[in-house]
Amino acid sequence: MSRWSIWWSAARPHTLPAAVVPVIIGAALAWYHGSVNFTASVVALLCAMLIQIGTNFANDYFDFKKGADREDRIGFKRATASGLVAPESMLRATIITMFTAFLAGLYLVWIGGWVILLIGILSLIFGILYTGGPWPLGYNGLGDLFVFLFFGFAAVMGTYYVNTLQWSIEAFWASIPAGALCVNILVVNNLRDVEQDRISGKRTLGVLFGELALKVEYLIMLLMAYTTLLIFYTMNGYTATILLPLLALPFALYSMRSVWHHSDKSELNQTLERTGQFLVLFGVLFATGILLQTPVA
Repeated sequence: MSRWSIWWSAARPHTLPAAVVPVIIGAALAWYHGSVNFTASVVALLCAMLIQIGTNFANDYFDFKKGADREDRIGFKRATASGLVAPESMLRATIITMFTAFLAGLYLVWIGGWVILLIGILSLIFGILYTGGPWPLGYNGLGDLFVFLFFGFAAVMGTYYVNTLQWSIEAFWASIPAGALCVNILVVNNLRDVEQDRISGKRTLGVLFGELALKVEYLIMLLMAYTTLLIFYTMNGYTATILLPLLALPFALYSMRSVWHHSDKSELNQTLERTGQFLVLFGVLFATGILLQTPVA
């Protein structure tokens, strides 16, 4: 493998939809309300991607240090555990990526003030604490909540705020499908790794409550995403185009079938990728449905 391909793999590109989609939704909603700021949206997208990549680098490093990346790992190869990247290099890459996100985010702080600074700092800190620190969130059953809060509410509402400089109940509702479908990426990951996580002492929801709980969680997240569409449809001013993500429902059901009825855990690697692809499809259709509305004067 070339050095570039090693680092690209370590960045885990299949997880990047979780960074991109919430920003797209937040920016689309800002456009609907007549206050889109394209520069702020692009910078927010850059920051989200850098924080996601930095978090992935941190996970690669801290999981290695904690011995969680076992030889019987079913998931995608980890750069540090496989010896492709030295631990010191991975830690350095984590710091550089997170610091770059912080520097880029200063533009958003200049626009949005202290509340954006708070959201940004918390995103950086918890990105590290997901697998790092004395009480890592991902090792204590809080990974799903972290993803829902930061990839849902913080990302969508934060993007909307730096565009409009105000909060909105619609941005709150739009955060729910983004957060829920990002959680499903984690659900598939945890379902695939439940046995290895149990041996490594990583107490994900799958380890704590069993595989059935993860399968039910996947279904609940899908229901939350689609129920939110109906909430938007009942709001004043939203037409039937807001229901465009219904076109993606067959893809959701296909992935859910794999979650519930896979014969081998290795099959979930493809399900993980399809879940990320579905997030993109849902997000693009949702944003398109918003953009096709008549903008608020």
